[in-house]
Amino acid sequence: MLGIAAAVLFFIAFLINAADISTNDTFTSTNWMLIGLTVLALHVAGVGSGWGNRSRRR
Repeated sequence: MLGIAAAVLFFIAFLINAADISTNDTFTSTNWMLIGLTVLALHVAGVGSGWGNRSRRR
């Protein structure tokens, strides 16, 4: 799920950069790209994968 979120953030960064949309300093394409990289790193690290250490009872 975080991988999809990262792809959406990268696409927003691409649109801002390609369309040359003037935004304030908070919503620049570089900031969107860095947020996407952070979400992608969390995805690769396994955060939000939904699988935890569940012990089985016997």
